[in-house]
Amino acid sequence: MNTSAPPTLDPVAALRFRELQSADKPSWLHNEVARRMEQRLDWFKDKPQNWIDWEPINGGLATHKSLLARYPGIHSTVVEFNPRRLVEAQKQLSPHWLARFLPIVKNSQLFKRGKQTFSLLQAPDKTQADLVWANMLLHLAPNPSELIRAWHRSLRVGGWVMFSCLGPDTSSQLRDIYAKLGWPLPAHEFTDMHDWGDMLVEAGFADPVMDMERITLTYSSPESLIQDLRALGRNFNRTRFNALRGRKWLHDFKSNLSAVGRAENNASRPEEALKIPLTFEIIYGHAFKVAPKIRVSESSAFSAEDMRAMLRSSKN
Repeated sequence: MNTSAPPTLDPVAALRFRELQSADKPSWLHNEVARRMEQRLDWFKDKPQNWIDWEPINGGLATHKSLLARYPGIHSTVVEFNPRRLVEAQKQLSPHWLARFLPIVKNSQLFKRGKQTFSLLQAPDKTQADLVWANMLLHLAPNPSELIRAWHRSLRVGGWVMFSCLGPDTSSQLRDIYAKLGWPLPAHEFTDMHDWGDMLVEAGFADPVMDMERITLTYSSPESLIQDLRALGRNFNRTRFNALRGRKWLHDFKSNLSAVGRAENNASRPEEALKIPLTFEIIYGHAFKVAPKIRVSESSAFSAEDMRAMLRSSKN
């Protein structure tokens, strides 16, 4: 199976959405998933000495600040998608201007942070982090295998990546409505967590640990559900309808959402409160970078970095 690119994902549409993302419109779901993923850091006894937040404009700036408080005084690197988002992240995450003038503020836990680096598109070549943090990003990547390899290159041996993304059962209610009405799919097909595990191993990670949970949100109106969907993303399926939808389509869509909400709440009359469900399958994963295994023959060539990694590994 070729897992280098999701077969139904339109890369142009996905990249356009990421270009438009802004910290002014944070996704509640992304911040909630990041909060839950941060709780998993309690499993790790070793604390990173430096870490990378991969595209926090997408993953949630609130959790970046939470991780700064969890690991005070260590070096953090922010990797962003384009120059505009990089500048926006820099403004949002740089230490408060009061910290330069007021000692009581400078010494507070809130501003006790280590050096921060801001990088465009990929981590600097010399960066060897202990932790790569990537929240709700992998399902948006046109070439996820390359993204995973970039995470691997950015880690030192013994470092680990933590990530989350959407799984195949996401928006099952919308898929049912679209199938019932004979419309193209409402989203691209999301990758199964076992395939993510295979890609991690192919990139050089060891013993990936994958798990998932389902989060079901309920909405009191079709309009509030649609508003949330716009913050989460768009329909990136290659086979999506390739023109503007009309009023009748929107009316039919809202009517079917309301019907699902009435069924969920056992409501028999239109004026009764709606409870429209929308389910998200959330996949969590982490894996460690291990020393490379190099086959030695009569004539072998490998990088100085790999040699240093093998030497460090042999001493442990």
